Amino acid sequence: MFFGLGCDSTGPEDAADAPPPRPLTAAEDQVVDADNAFGLTLLRSTVDTEGTSKNVFLSPISVSMALGMTLNGARGETRSGMKAALEKQDLSPTDINDAYRGLIDLLEGLDPNVEVALANSIWYREGLPVKQAFIDTNRAHFDAEVEALDFADPSASDRINGWVNDQTRGNIEKIVPSQIPSNPVMYLINAIYFNGPWRDQFDPSNTAPEPFHRGDGSTVSVPMMEKTKNVVHPTYQAEQFRAVDIAYGDSLYSMTVLLPHEDASVQSVVDSLDTETWTEMTSGLSPQSLSRLKMPRFTLRYGKTLNDVLKDLGMGVAFTGRANFRGIADLSLAIDKANHKTFLRVDEEGTEASAATSVEIEPISSAPPSFVVDQPFVVAIREHHSGTSLFLGTIMDPTAG
Repeated sequence: MFFGLGCDSTGPEDAADAPPPRPLTAAEDQVVDADNAFGLTLLRSTVDTEGTSKNVFLSPISVSMALGMTLNGARGETRSGMKAALEKQDLSPTDINDAYRGLIDLLEGLDPNVEVALANSIWYREGLPVKQAFIDTNRAHFDAEVEALDFADPSASDRINGWVNDQTRGNIEKIVPSQIPSNPVMYLINAIYFNGPWRDQFDPSNTAPEPFHRGDGSTVSVPMMEKTKNVVHPTYQAEQFRAVDIAYGDSLYSMTVLLPHEDASVQSVVDSLDTETWTEMTSGLSPQSLSRLKMPRFTLRYGKTLNDVLKDLGMGVAFTGRANFRGIADLSLAIDKANHKTFLRVDEEGTEASAATSVEIEPISSAPPSFVVDQPFVVAIREHHSGTSLFLGTIMDPTAG
């Protein structure tokens, strides 16, 4: 089962009680399209690294906003790589920042029956000469709370983790270590909270244990929720899956569930998703009467360090000694870790979800690199004047004789 939580800025067709949302600006449209493309790519890459048996739950907008704040300090090749990874290579800094500002305001006030909260913060080590323009830009466009802390004091970790815990309503208690290591000089953090009641809720008396069929053919008993009366939901049929859209509140937010056909798998469905197929699905959803709707009641927590995934998406230079974050401070800085944590609870009343993303910045080490030959290697003995290779070989075990 694959699912997504999202909103439709065009508004519901059958919810006269919902006020019409304002139209998106051209820049917001572009950023939403870019974030959707980034989210699908992020999902594909993460599922590839996790394998087919592990749950994966991501918040692309949380990752995007944490990196968006960081992007304001990136320069040169580092900035280009980050923009490419975020699918924003065709957008100007002003367009990107203005769109984030607008989306924060739009999403938080879109549906009075659904609670959505987006929060951003920047925490830096006391004494770091952070450029005021970097602080001002992120305060203005991301509502970022900015604070200098003594990272050597354990209370600094408590302060940061306490902020994340508060913003996620207790669902994510910790995003930085209990004792901040000596290297980090800055954490750029996004937190998002979502709490939406189903527009048509499940009756708890219908919930009963039933088998859930895993991808490997085994089964596990789960509490299965069920609706059998007046079950009308938008659905869509694709080559590899069928989809159902389950509305929250005034129908501006929904959960979309993609169920693979018998000859497909979650992996093949995820691999097939790009912006074109996603748009075809979301625009092709149409109301259908169903004899019943059944889905599991569950809670999950997920966490992942996104370094390798983000490197694969094209922003690898940001993690290296060639990184350029001179927009943050006139120092040699790089991203050390991008950590992401999520929470999801689905029950008869609705859905609660939270996410936090932390981008950790540290100085680029000035120590010379090491070269430790402690694994199988290729060896050559060469003559330099003529270029003749006298010997070539592979050493798999130096003790083998």
